[in-house]
Order: sequence, then structure tokens, then C-alpha cells
Amino acid sequence: MRRIISRIFIIIPAVAFEALWIYALLTWIRPWAGLIETVLSFLSVLFVFYLLTKHDEDTYKILWLLIILVSPIIGAVLYLLFGNKRTTWPLRRALRKNPLLKSTEDESEKVLKEIGCHNPRLAETFRYISGISSLEPSFNTSSRYYSLGDEMLPDMLSEIKRAKNFIFIEYFIIEEGQMWNSMVELLAEKARNGVIVKVLYDDFGSLMTYSGKEVRGLWEKGIECVPFNPLLFIKGTLNYRDHRKMLIIDNRVVFSGGINLADEYVNKKVKFGHWKDIGFRLEGRGVESYTRMFVQFWNSFAATPLSSDVLIPYPGDETEKDGYVLSYYDSPLRSKAASNELYIELLSQAKSRAWFYTPYLILGDRLLDAITRATARGVDVRIIMPSIPDKKIIYRISRSFYTVLLEAGVKIYEYTPGFVHAKASIIDDDVCTIGTVNLDYRSLFLHFENNSLFYRSSILKSLESDYLETLAKCRPQILGKTFKATFFRWLVDGVLRIIAPLC
Repeated sequence: MRRIISRIFIIIPAVAFEALWIYALLTWIRPWAGLIETVLSFLSVLFVFYLLTKHDEDTYKILWLLIILVSPIIGAVLYLLFGNKRTTWPLRRALRKNPLLKSTEDESEKVLKEIGCHNPRLAETFRYISGISSLEPSFNTSSRYYSLGDEMLPDMLSEIKRAKNFIFIEYFIIEEGQMWNSMVELLAEKARNGVIVKVLYDDFGSLMTYSGKEVRGLWEKGIECVPFNPLLFIKGTLNYRDHRKMLIIDNRVVFSGGINLADEYVNKKVKFGHWKDIGFRLEGRGVESYTRMFVQFWNSFAATPLSSDVLIPYPGDETEKDGYVLSYYDSPLRSKAASNELYIELLSQAKSRAWFYTPYLILGDRLLDAITRATARGVDVRIIMPSIPDKKIIYRISRSFYTVLLEAGVKIYEYTPGFVHAKASIIDDDVCTIGTVNLDYRSLFLHFENNSLFYRSSILKSLESDYLETLAKCRPQILGKTFKATFFRWLVDGVLRIIAPLC
């Protein structure tokens, strides 16, 4: 509560100043109110034409069309402030000044050629997503899957102890507790021994869990800590959050997945029943993509830039191969949403199955169509969702998609012991993805996310085994039985589907 109150005291002066500025502006323009209203109404009509011709998700356009048609002036202003991606220019400018470091050894053409020998169509998908993200596929040296955060934490601590050069940490949520405090103790020791330790966290994601006091405590321990997109003013970039999760050590090993740095993610604290989350670790050439992601963000938003010297060659045996991996990040600054495009691509190629883990289910029309088309072709499409929600309104909006999916033949299961926070997919017998990407509008279009696409890698078998074990703890949603489509539900679902892109 103290964190919230302190943050409110920081924000109140900024909001008050903005309110006074708006009041003064309205007072000054009052004599021309009629003319201004006419001009703004005309501009609102232009906004409607602009939205109709804009290349964007239909559900998102419909939402803003309704807002502008109901209240032309207020709707147009809200769109300029929060709906139009042109408001991302401060983030865009910072990232353009600090492009991704170049790969030390670009093996993408060799990788794509080998993938093409097995599956030419999938090789095109790898090339497509690589082109969107500017990150290249590589041979997968070694990977390990974790079916729970509880299993991943000991390995994270062990690898931190082994760090010799640097430790980079980037997470959406950080919260003091057994998990984070055990890491900080080791990080402080490493910093005292000359290891570079840098922490980047999302200011909004950690709004109620991490404060300036904790940040100052890290700096005092020799750990550099910087918030992403600080919440100091009400601004157009408020929507665009850093939802990425990565712990990178010496460009040698990386941990990622859905697990944030808070106790519920490792079941040290119970919030919504048993917390089902997953993660993975990579070693070898595939780690470099994560190092490059982190360095670009750190150099864009921190005052102490990193150099390309951090791209230390992997010290192990790189002749060892376990399939292929493409690690990339999503960005709302791009014209194409990488993960949304990827899942549409994979669903169009699926022959036997497409299984998904996701805590939230708020789909755009194109991805929804891709899922229903896959089931119409006979693909076994399954989605595991939580039965205990962490956000009730998001859970209700997610369930508004159940009827159309169940009618199409999609199998939906809810995890009865608690909350599922895992984000993954399995396509046929040789492709899988694991990362931070939820199947919702925010993850797919508004957040910075990271994801890893694996092909012909042993990690798929571990993910498959865990998925089947989780299914045994789930309740299937059956239309007309466990899930009933009533007129009232249809009515409420229609409203929720309209506002879904805002949630």
C-alpha cells in the first residue's frame, strides 16, 4: 500500500498540472467554441475514413469507430492519445538510435537451407519472422524445459553463481520475496566481485510490487536498475509495456518463459490456487539473440550504455546440435505483429495438431479465423486455460470466445487446481514455441514480448509430456453442458468482444 501511495503522490502533481493546462486552454478558446466544435466534428469524420482504410485488426477498428461515432470530439482526442501508434514516437526514437547489435556469426542461411530440406514451407515462415524481427535463426545447441517455476529457480540461482562477466535481467514484474531476495543476495555478491549486473523492469507491471526505495537499494549494492517507460505522466506510450522476461548470463545461458520474479510464480505464495507456469533455458549460439535484445533496450533507456563486447563467444562445443531455434521479440512499433503472424502461419501449415497454453484468450479476427480453419481441416486444436482467474474481467472476456471456438470444434480445457500462466504452442510433431506471448490483444499487438520458435528440438517432447500431464488436471469445456450458450451470455459476449482490444 505504501508503494501505491508514494506513486500517487508522484503522479498527482503531473496530473494536476495537465488538468490546469487543459482548463486554461478551454478558457482561452471559449469564444470560438462553436467554430472549433464544427472543425473537430469534421476532423472526426476524417478519422472514421482514416480508420476504415487503415491496415489494422478489424476488432480494433470497430471499437474506435464506435467510440468516435458516439462522441466525435472526445473519441478523436482519445484515439490521438491512446489508440494511434504514432504516439509511440518517444519509444521509437530511442530504439532507432540503438539498433540491434550485429550477430557475431550469422548462420541464418545455412540454418534456413537445412530447415528447407526437411520442410520448405516452414523455412519460409522462419525467414518471414526473422525479417519482421531482424533476429536470425540459429542451430540449437542445448535447451531444457521447466514445467513449473519451482523447478527453474534452483537452476537460475546456480547459473548466477557461475557468472564471470555479466548478468542481465529484464522482467515485467519484480516483487520482494523469497524468490527475488535470494537472487539479489547472489547478485550483490557478484557485483562486489566485478561482475556487471544490470536490471531492467517494467514500471507499470511492477507498479504495486516495486518502488523507488527498492531500486535505490539495488544501486547501493552495485546493481544498476532502470525502469522501462516510467509512469510519471498520463501519456500516449502508457499502453506499450515491456512484458519480456529474460535472465542472461555471460552470453552463455538464458532463462525465459512466463515466469516473473515474484513468489507466486514459484508457488512460494498462494494467490489463485496452484500457479502453473513454464520456462526454459538455452545454451549456445541461440543465447546471443537474447543478449542482443537486452542490450538494445538497455542502451535505449539507460544512461550507461553497453558495448558489443558483451557478445562473448560461447565457450562450449558448438558442434552439438539439437534442432533449430529462432528467438525474437514482438514490438508495437512495427507494422506487422510478429507472433500474430507466426501463429497464423503455423496454424495454416498444421496437419495433425495445434495445442496451446495461454492464461488469456482475446483473439483478433485473423487469428480466430486461422484457428477455426485449422479445425475445419481436421487439425486437433486444443487450448488450456485457467479455471481460477487472476483478473476476473479479462477471464470473462476470454470466455466470450468459447462459444465460437467450441462450435468450430476447438477443444478448450480449464486447469482446475488454479491459475495457468504458461504461454506455449505445439504444432504437429516437430514445431513448438515457448515465451511470454499470451493469446490476447495486448501481447499480440501492444506489448514488447519475447518468444522462441523451436524446430526438430528435443524440448518439444518435454513440453508435450507436460501438456498431457496438465490435461489430466483440467476440466473440458463442453458446449451445452459445462459451458452453456444462453441469450444473456450471447448479449454480454457481444459487448465484451467489442471492448476486448482495450483489455
